[in-house]
Amino acid sequence: MDFPIISGQIIKAQKVVVYGPEGIGKTSFAAQFPKALFIDTEEGSNIYNVARLPKPTSWQMLQAEIKEVAKNPAICDTLVIDTLDRAEQLCVEHVCAIHNKKGIEKFGYGNGYVYVKEEFGRMLNLLIDVINAGVNVVLTAHAQMRKFEQPDEAGSYDRYELKLGKKTSSQTAPLVKEWADMLLFANYKTIVIAQNKEGTKSKAKGGERVMYTTHHPNWDAKNRHDLAEELPFDFKQIAGCIPDLKKKVQEAPKVVEQEQAQSAELIQEEKPISLAQQVANKQKAEAAAKIATTAKVQPTTPKNVETDYKSNLLNNNPMLPKALADLMAVNKVTLAEIQDVVAQKGYYPADTPFDNYASDFIDGCLIGAWPMVLKMVEENREVPF
Repeated sequence: MDFPIISGQIIKAQKVVVYGPEGIGKTSFAAQFPKALFIDTEEGSNIYNVARLPKPTSWQMLQAEIKEVAKNPAICDTLVIDTLDRAEQLCVEHVCAIHNKKGIEKFGYGNGYVYVKEEFGRMLNLLIDVINAGVNVVLTAHAQMRKFEQPDEAGSYDRYELKLGKKTSSQTAPLVKEWADMLLFANYKTIVIAQNKEGTKSKAKGGERVMYTTHHPNWDAKNRHDLAEELPFDFKQIAGCIPDLKKKVQEAPKVVEQEQAQSAELIQEEKPISLAQQVANKQKAEAAAKIATTAKVQPTTPKNVETDYKSNLLNNNPMLPKALADLMAVNKVTLAEIQDVVAQKGYYPADTPFDNYASDFIDGCLIGAWPMVLKMVEENREVPF
């Protein structure tokens, strides 16, 4: 047989989608996942003590951040995109920019929504790379209520769905639901209490936060862990479903460090340091401490360098869009390099000031096709010898 047979349970990182009305606590719920790293598209996590990447200002920047986590999975155990609604807006803006359309409706016959679906599918594929790297992925989204009509029954009723656009809900929402291992719908549970014996008057009471884990005529939900249909909206209720894939990996270096420390102790016991050597070591330590105190050098972190570079770009070029500045800062691309690439492609002469570039050209060709622009910039750079 050419293919191996794999039996038994396969434990992998989890793909979790949490949606519900505004203010229900989706962000705080996601923050409780192990070692969560946020891509905060709406800056809703500012009040929480969580790790986060810079707010993506373009669809390309969002994809670049996802790829960075896939390449460096050690930086987190869970990647959170908060929220999916805003991510879809970035996707729509990207599709309109690369096709030079002022709005998604300008494509005609629903073609624009097909392009959005394809782009959104590519992002979900990038998130699969994150999953395969051993990092859980949590996507949060708002809920919207839509009137639903059963095709085989009379009448209609309201139901909650992912808020991914009024028309794109039939395009991107199914992709997200199929992609997820867990689709959790969070809502406030309302209890109706009769106010008289006849039951003609009633009053709504409650406000308890709950989450639903299985499909219902009034909402979409699912799970692969045999969870109860209704649970308190608390991370502890699903904590057992989130595997700690990095625990063994993290424990291994500790064992090595302990063995090395034990070996060092044995060496010191076998070869005691002479008094002269101890004096020499003390003098060296004092000299090093004196130099460090005099210099007071505080290295700048890569993150600060990137932030300073973007700030300088925006301060020196007030007309530069922030979305483009974000992309340029990651790879330290200068405006001169951008102008060289633009001139090579024949869009504008090399001496054309950046401020004279059309906004449609910037959105569609520079931001919209940033991977190609960056590739040309890197090819043009001289290789140091």
